[in-house]
Amino acid sequence: MGDLTTLFVSIGLSEQKAKETLKNEALTSALKNAVTQACNILGATEVDKAMGTLLYSLASRLKDTKHLGFLAENIAQRKICTEQQLAAALEFVKNHPQDHLNQSEFDEACGVGVVITPEQIEDAVESVIKKHKEQLEKERYHFNMGLLMGDVRFALKWADGKALKNEVDMQVLHLLGPKTEADLEKKSKPQKAKPENEVKAKKEAALNGEATAVEGKSLMEQLRGEALKFHKPGENYKTEGYVVTPNTMNLLKKHMALFGGQIRTRFPPEPNGILHIGHAKAINFNFGYAKANNGICYLRYDDTNPEKEEEKYFTAIKEMVEWLGYTPYAVTHASDNFQQLYDLAVDLIRRGHAYVCHQKGEELKGHNAPPSPWRDRPIEESIVLFERMKKGLFAEGEATLRMKMVMEDGKMDPVAYRIKYTPHHCTGDEWCIYPTYDYTHCLCDSIENITHSLCTKEFQARRSSYYWLCNALDLYCPVQWEYGRLNLTYTVVSKRKIIKLVESGAVRDWDDPRLFTLTALRRRGFPPVAINNFCARVGVTVSQTTTEPHLLEACVRDVLNETAPRAMAVLEPLKVTIVNLPEGVKSDIRVPDFPAHEAKGSHRVSFTSTIFIEQSDFREVTEKGYKRLTPEQPVGLRHAGFVISVQKVIKDAQGKVVELEVSCCSSEKTEKPKAFIHWVSQPLVCEVRIYERLFLHKHPEDTAEVPNGFLSDINPNSLQVITSAFVDTSVKGAKVFDKFQFERVGYFSLDPDSTEDKLVFNRTVTLKEDPGKI
Repeated sequence: MGDLTTLFVSIGLSEQKAKETLKNEALTSALKNAVTQACNILGATEVDKAMGTLLYSLASRLKDTKHLGFLAENIAQRKICTEQQLAAALEFVKNHPQDHLNQSEFDEACGVGVVITPEQIEDAVESVIKKHKEQLEKERYHFNMGLLMGDVRFALKWADGKALKNEVDMQVLHLLGPKTEADLEKKSKPQKAKPENEVKAKKEAALNGEATAVEGKSLMEQLRGEALKFHKPGENYKTEGYVVTPNTMNLLKKHMALFGGQIRTRFPPEPNGILHIGHAKAINFNFGYAKANNGICYLRYDDTNPEKEEEKYFTAIKEMVEWLGYTPYAVTHASDNFQQLYDLAVDLIRRGHAYVCHQKGEELKGHNAPPSPWRDRPIEESIVLFERMKKGLFAEGEATLRMKMVMEDGKMDPVAYRIKYTPHHCTGDEWCIYPTYDYTHCLCDSIENITHSLCTKEFQARRSSYYWLCNALDLYCPVQWEYGRLNLTYTVVSKRKIIKLVESGAVRDWDDPRLFTLTALRRRGFPPVAINNFCARVGVTVSQTTTEPHLLEACVRDVLNETAPRAMAVLEPLKVTIVNLPEGVKSDIRVPDFPAHEAKGSHRVSFTSTIFIEQSDFREVTEKGYKRLTPEQPVGLRHAGFVISVQKVIKDAQGKVVELEVSCCSSEKTEKPKAFIHWVSQPLVCEVRIYERLFLHKHPEDTAEVPNGFLSDINPNSLQVITSAFVDTSVKGAKVFDKFQFERVGYFSLDPDSTEDKLVFNRTVTLKEDPGKI
């Protein structure tokens, strides 16, 4: 039963959903067989969650299981990739009850291999809008847009729904223009206005830094809901597994008298590396839970290992917490308590719960280490030896202080103190013995009177030692709660592995925009609110989450679409000379910062007889489906009010097109062109850095997937540098990390490498999700 639960969770079911599935014997059998079949075809031990969702849907909807293997095979081979295709597949087998199905007929009925191009979507939407144009112009935005979507879906059955909606929205906006006050007037019944208001409120909340979730609940709301599962301050004893001693109630009573039921949390990073996307979830959970319940949250550096700690990490951690929008109640250090922790260690020895041991480090490794021959040494002897450790009378590794307890994972007598002759960032040479995490963490929580010690699931094995130590010293004991950590595919976040990436030259530093450290995401241009929104979407469940990067990128697009002003940039310029530009034409053009919300401002760009367009926006030969500039096909210039037509194509000695001579006419006096393209005139020269995934495989640390290790999996095309891109002058004066949408190109952020003479832009994300991504 446990193995099946693990299997079902691995394909994307929640633990609860997996358990519910196991109650249905027929569904369990069908799903197990479908997953096994898919794994056999793939030659893998598991399937990705997108495929897992389809397999679950197949198992739960298929009435006659004799075709289960056939359908699972088509899903595994990625012939069936969407719910629409699966619905068609189920309909096909229902209408073809014979044992052997015709694969070609099946493929045709299910749209297998059908590729819908952007040009097809554009044509279909254009045709549908033309059909409803009269009614659209009459009713404007009160028209039922669902009719348009229905007609387009009928025309292009297998097209991506999101792409269809984007094209419908764009063409409707082009036809009707921005919404007027009359368009915004509600025509529906009063009671139906609430959902629209809620949507508006959520958008405003997102822009103001309050995370929003897919389920419609903000992170704050989720955390208030999470509080229903947690103990109330002072009621620690009601938590499962909490240790109650004869003095527990007195200690809780004193705590309540001091803090009156205040929620108190902490975020306790080690200052030995830069925070990454997983830490963003921890920051949101710890600070967010306190904020949601009118409590406080400390930023506490777990600085007990001076060999790996540096000033730059202390600074960067605090900077990233504040960048995400949180202000610590206080910034503390474990080292602030070194003297008190030492005094408590002496007390622990006196109580008979700790001893000085001389076993070597290699002897203590693993879970079956031999018992220490010094476990029962006299208390006074251990006190003397511990004092000698403090005075530096032992060599490193010659002695440790160990606690007399067994951890949940079976490990006996964890180390509380070890000797390190390394100066400390905060205390200098004052100490040569340093406490371990197992000893320090719970005691610092107690000293700071934390109510909820929130940590990731890997620390669950330390919960028993957490409770044991506080109670062994007769101290106030907080409650430890564990939640699932956040992992992303196509990346590594281990500090040790990032250091190897830096040392090997695969990345520049910890803030290389191809990494998923928080400093890297900031440099790439990810807005902090988008990261918080992503954490809200992932949620605060106890199960470990492995998520695709495109889900994070979708949150980034949602925020940047509302906040990044538009500009025009050409990454691969092609010179265009307008041979008949009329005299008296305005030398500058007004361009809205947000075309759908023109009231939010605008900027002006130069317009002269020499402009530059993207090389890809011109072809010498008109091909089917290509709607941009060719010698036979004119195009419009965005925002300029002109349509241009090619008069002459100029090439260099190698036959490469280097310039076009064109004529222009007013867009009001000619037939509407098939496309409008962006352009620049008298532009700034800038550098543009285009980023792709750093790794080629989804799990670069998995030796089964990447046998030669993650360093062998570097994507050689993860960085493309364009040194002479052109951008309009509206970006001049931009500050580092300012963000823009380069029209038709993507979202970009100004990099710290920029100078007055040359701006450098990082591509944050593309305008739409890359359909090639898994």
